[in-house]
Amino acid sequence: MSMLTPPGMGGKYRITGNRFPHMRRPRSRRRIVLAAVAATVVLGLGGWGTFQLVDVFSGGSTGTHAAPKGGKGDCKPAEGRTAGRAATAPAAPKPLPKPSDITVNVYNATPRGGLAKTTADELAKRGFKIGKVGNAPATYDKKVAKAGLLLGGPDSEGALKLVGAQLADTEAQAGRHDDADIDLILGTGFKQLSSPADAERAVAELTAPPKPSPSATVC
Repeated sequence: MSMLTPPGMGGKYRITGNRFPHMRRPRSRRRIVLAAVAATVVLGLGGWGTFQLVDVFSGGSTGTHAAPKGGKGDCKPAEGRTAGRAATAPAAPKPLPKPSDITVNVYNATPRGGLAKTTADELAKRGFKIGKVGNAPATYDKKVAKAGLLLGGPDSEGALKLVGAQLADTEAQAGRHDDADIDLILGTGFKQLSSPADAERAVAELTAPPKPSPSATVC
């Protein structure tokens, strides 16, 4: 038996040729299992990452869906206080009285003479009734910085708004006396009454119905 013949392989089994046999160690079963698990994890992570990239670049998202153009989609009105406010239409403003129903007392609290008379004449042309005309009481004489101070009775809100629309930069105070007259005290900031067109525009804004606020929705 040749020296190159491994033990136990004598007899008719002989090694021929110029290459030596390579004896491999038996593969560990544990290594095979770990390799299979690692390959599965890598494949899983790669697939998940690919899905995320596709989702990002395609604009997809979870839990949010845009409503179709021109349609309501699946949006529902918001619940609670917001929905209640949106469902309730805002109250329309109270109608203003007519100028012929309002008596205006015009007082001059400035050093300029004749201002109360010219202002009262202009208000009369606009349909207001004119009551007392003269210098302001000592309480207000040269102490009104604005263009005018309007004083009215307890229920004079509408009348105060209508007279206040005739000039800019005024201050209105209701409940200052018991009668229904409106006291217009001209202050040092007064130059002239607003033009009739500007006064009509101001009155239109006071009587215009408020615009309803858009209702809140939840998609």
